[in-house]
Amino acid sequence: MKRIVDTTPPVTTESRRLRGKLELVLPALLATGRRLISHPGLHAIYPEFLVMTHGIIRASVRLMETALTTARTLPDDQVAVLLAGYLEHHIPEERGHDDWLLTDLESIGVPREQVLSRVPSPTIAALVGSQYYWVQHVHPVGLLGYIAMFEGYPPTRQDIDRVQAATGYGPEAFRTLLLHADLDPHHGDNLDDLLDSLQLTEQQRTLMGLSAISSVQLVTQARQELLDRF
Repeated sequence: MKRIVDTTPPVTTESRRLRGKLELVLPALLATGRRLISHPGLHAIYPEFLVMTHGIIRASVRLMETALTTARTLPDDQVAVLLAGYLEHHIPEERGHDDWLLTDLESIGVPREQVLSRVPSPTIAALVGSQYYWVQHVHPVGLLGYIAMFEGYPPTRQDIDRVQAATGYGPEAFRTLLLHADLDPHHGDNLDDLLDSLQLTEQQRTLMGLSAISSVQLVTQARQELLDRF
């Protein structure tokens, strides 16, 4: 009896497809993370790392609000409708995280006025600015690639404990990182559920992948620039 071979390709969910693209470029990001954690000058680097991170997080809510506003202009687009519902829930969850970082920095002697007076690097501006372009000129669903990079791979408590031990700073300097270590796995699951509910066009799928990959590359570049300064 002739054996019947099932040649039907396996079903790939949108969340798994996006993670597959992210994982192509994650090794370089993880490598810079390891170099930061093991750097002998971590005590001096850590405040600058928080300032750099603040430059990203300070834009998160406004960026999502822009995506929400844009999605609401597309009432006949089911992807935009589902995205809007997700953002309406997620924006309040992210509000105020930039203030958390400022408080962490104040605990190690860096005044918030000093942080707010700093001009973020062109790399950080490119990271955030590219999302505004794609949201407003292509489709707001592209922002999910950016969100997936940040919330899909949160810091571990083990790494945070290692950094705290190496810097000698108190636990109040790690409040934001610890909260994200606890919150982001849940947020990542919510994002995966949304992704798997979307009927994406090929353009939208490509856009999300570009958003994710370029975000990883630019965060990697920003971390490397920080390392180069030390």
